[in-house]
Amino acid sequence: MTILSILDLVRINEGSDARTALDNARTLAAQAEGWGYRRIWFAEHHNMAGIASAATSIVIAHVAAGSTTIRVGAGGIMLPNHSPYVIAEQFGTLARLYPGRIDLGLGRAPGTDQLTLRALRRAPESAERFPYDVMELQSYFAPATPETQVQAVPAAGAEVPLWILGSSTYGAMLAAELGLPYAFASHFAPDLLIPALQTYRSRFKPSAQLDRPHAMVGVNVIAAATDAEARRLATTQQMSFTGIFRGARGLGQPPIDDIDTYWTPREKAQVQAMLARSIIGSPATVASGLAALVSETGADELMVVSDVYDFDARLKSFEIIAGAV
Repeated sequence: MTILSILDLVRINEGSDARTALDNARTLAAQAEGWGYRRIWFAEHHNMAGIASAATSIVIAHVAAGSTTIRVGAGGIMLPNHSPYVIAEQFGTLARLYPGRIDLGLGRAPGTDQLTLRALRRAPESAERFPYDVMELQSYFAPATPETQVQAVPAAGAEVPLWILGSSTYGAMLAAELGLPYAFASHFAPDLLIPALQTYRSRFKPSAQLDRPHAMVGVNVIAAATDAEARRLATTQQMSFTGIFRGARGLGQPPIDDIDTYWTPREKAQVQAMLARSIIGSPATVASGLAALVSETGADELMVVSDVYDFDARLKSFEIIAGAV
């Protein structure tokens, strides 16, 4: 059976606040354990008023403290924004607090705009060092030896699985070369999904962490009792993506009855291209859509985004998705 996991945006909605979003993430994790989800991840995004997961390691600690078995991790840490040494310290600490439950997904993009990148004190060319930074990070998690001069305490010897995240064949090649699991961001960049998976599997080299390829596919799924209700709930995400093209990334908005009154034909085409692999509908529609996606991609794991405005409806969506699989 295909593994199911969650990517939580920690969305701040209109009329709400960041604390509510963070507590909702914690509640979702606890509920998801009972529905059989393997892991819940949070992404590093900066300068976005509607997303509360910028301090990703702190969010992970908050959520892990409110759950017992589900794996909690980063999907991902944008490594060019950070010193690998500091990330090793942070995630080594998390691994000691919550042993056997912490994941560390690594991305190469900045997760923000150029002005904010300067505020982070990171140079744009830092991304060019990504493969070397990943290997440096790996070295800090290795057991310390008498020859170790720089030790990331308490990371040394901590079992923190690393993942490579990507939306192109670049990440696929790196994950294959290093023998790491690979997660493809087809929930917002679907175009290269199949070529990236083919590249990853064909070039994979076994490693100490992983003896065979493990491919995760990100997918937007919004489930409700009927197709019509699910389509209405999906307008929240459609409006959010429209905001990307308008340069207005604001708070999450409640669903509307007719999305065509909100976006222009050009915006509709742009958003639909980014959300092309979304699965939206009733339990039966979701079940068939997920089965088709797994059949096409051979995914070992699906990481589900269910960006629904009302939290109770969002919980119901995740419950339906788990039942569909």
